[in-house]
Amino acid sequence: MGVDTGDPRLPVLPPTLGGFKILVLRMHELHIKGRNPEALRAADIVELIGQLTGDAPAQRFATQTRMYAYIGLGRLQEALASGESLLRLHRADGAVVDEAKTLADVAEVLIRMGRLDEGLHAVARANTLLEQSPRNHFRYLSAISSLADAARAAELYELADASARVQVDGHPLGSPDREAGELQRAEFMLEWALRLEHIGRTEEAVARYLTSVRLIRPWVDVYRRSGPTADAPLATAVLAVALAKLGEVDEAAGLAEPMIVATRERGQHQEARLAHLAYGIALRARGDYRSAQREFVAADELSAHAGQATQRLIIQYELGLLAVAEDSEAQRHVLSALRAQAQHLWNRRLERIAMLRQARRRLELEAERTRADEVAMQDPLTGLGNRRCFDQQMALLGSGGDRRSNPVVLLLVDVDNFKGINDTYSHGVGDRVLVEIAHVLQVHCRRADVAVRFGGDEFAVFVQGDLNTAARIGERIRHTVASHPWNEIAPGMRVTVSMGAAALRDAMAANQLFDAADRQLYAAKHRGRDQLAA
Repeated sequence: MGVDTGDPRLPVLPPTLGGFKILVLRMHELHIKGRNPEALRAADIVELIGQLTGDAPAQRFATQTRMYAYIGLGRLQEALASGESLLRLHRADGAVVDEAKTLADVAEVLIRMGRLDEGLHAVARANTLLEQSPRNHFRYLSAISSLADAARAAELYELADASARVQVDGHPLGSPDREAGELQRAEFMLEWALRLEHIGRTEEAVARYLTSVRLIRPWVDVYRRSGPTADAPLATAVLAVALAKLGEVDEAAGLAEPMIVATRERGQHQEARLAHLAYGIALRARGDYRSAQREFVAADELSAHAGQATQRLIIQYELGLLAVAEDSEAQRHVLSALRAQAQHLWNRRLERIAMLRQARRRLELEAERTRADEVAMQDPLTGLGNRRCFDQQMALLGSGGDRRSNPVVLLLVDVDNFKGINDTYSHGVGDRVLVEIAHVLQVHCRRADVAVRFGGDEFAVFVQGDLNTAARIGERIRHTVASHPWNEIAPGMRVTVSMGAAALRDAMAANQLFDAADRQLYAAKHRGRDQLAA
């Protein structure tokens, strides 16, 4: 498989790095081939280059790849740390689809760590964000793929398959992304079939084995024709297990046995585990029970290393079938116990579906409360924050909630001679003036700044920055207001604003900050209005 073949969970390659782009491509290729130790080393190099060149997208891509490599190696705590750092960056950027994707990745890690309630809440949150996102977003299908993997980790196969179908259908036939999506869905189908077999739903299991073969065999044939450089062990291993389960043991063994040593040497644990499983099933069917046991035990060790409880159950079930094959009377109780355990876990899977619904409902209620709070904090005329919002921001300052390493400045904005505007042109015109000024504030404030109307013609901006930054923002606002075509609203009307700014200092109370900004506002008016004092 060449570098153009992408894992759909990975982000679109950053269009930066210039001459170093080949390193990004190489890092990407190493991960999708399951060569995770090498991918980690490549991620370190890409991240260092990104830091030296100021290339933030490359650094984030390196962190994303590192997280996936850690997952593949079973280093879940490190994967979680990488995922949480990415989440903070995406939320700060307001990148909703990226946030949904990383939330799903974090959910998968949490579920594998046994933190099921947290993981399902993250799944529900990711799903909700994606439902609110445009499907034509360039990262949407990648996020859907991550959601499918998280659902699979929780054995929510219905959600996993529905998500994988969206991923497959979203790409043209024969494309690398379609290939990755069909491989992902084939893997889901295989695991679903294995679990259905455990609880005696054999016909449903066979149907899914057949679907897995139908999805993956064409791609394996492509890889064979492409020669050894294609290097697609996961696809080959998935096909081998499905064929072994369908009784095609010779072909399954022929696919699985040659790849075991190579995948283990390269640290491709998932691929090696499936190859051991397929080869063990084939050997058992041939009556070579001792060799089959060796393969199943090797697969079980790899499953334990990766922290995948479902995979361990699958291997232990195959060991139970082996025990029955060796001595059906003496060992039948072993298989019976395994089936009871499998049924118990399947019932718990159904409980997870209910838990996911509950998590979705909690999110809906939280969203309703948030919307209600936003309405309560919003000035109905201008759409800015209202007096309640102003008081909340001041309380945060007073409690030290905003005393981070980043400085904060309070910028007060007052419309000059506003009473005269109302008296001369009417209160309706005065309201239009306030709306236009609010619009100017919204345009010139940054994402982190908070603009409010806390009185009749009194506005405030909580600027996340130093006094010089606040002064530049204030001057842009003042100039824009002064040059606005007010005569289009009322012939002959001219509107200006006066502003006062003060920075929050150590040990300064919120009311002291307001008094300092208000003194500067008074100075600006005293000096003739239409100016900023800071």
